[in-house]
Amino acid sequence: MHTRTVHTVHPSPLGDLLLTASVGPGGHAVSSLSLPGGPDAPAVRPEDRDDRPFTEAHRQLEAYFAGRPTRFDLPLSAPGSAFQQRVWQALDAIPYGTTTTYGELAARLGVPRSEIRAVGRALGANPLLLLRPCHRVIGADGSMRGYAGGVGNKMWLLTHEGALQPALL
Repeated sequence: MHTRTVHTVHPSPLGDLLLTASVGPGGHAVSSLSLPGGPDAPAVRPEDRDDRPFTEAHRQLEAYFAGRPTRFDLPLSAPGSAFQQRVWQALDAIPYGTTTTYGELAARLGVPRSEIRAVGRALGANPLLLLRPCHRVIGADGSMRGYAGGVGNKMWLLTHEGALQPALL
């Protein structure tokens, strides 16, 4: 069985988003969503661009950026440890327009307070920005902690979803 990795680019208010997917005889699954050139963006080759497997991903991303609350419902295949997978799956339960804290997420997962940093590291390793909403996890004091897509983009996403009030200039 031959599996290959393909990619596409989705224009967004955050800039272009790079999506990759594994494609094989059984179909395809999105393996990453990142900002091109970002520290966690996968290396892609121009000859591996194929927009066809991403039709539904483009549709759902367009709906999201148009302001229609959505739960992304796409086949996902992101490699990670069992612990990372557990943390990433817990992200799916954080509703659109809401936030949770690292401590609350750790408690939900049964992770002791002394190991909250492990939850933060797992969030930082999430290769599916936006699709797995790690941007919805904030500091206990309401501060915007790190985000692989940049803290400014995290604030934009939370404002877009209504979890943060727009800043008055």
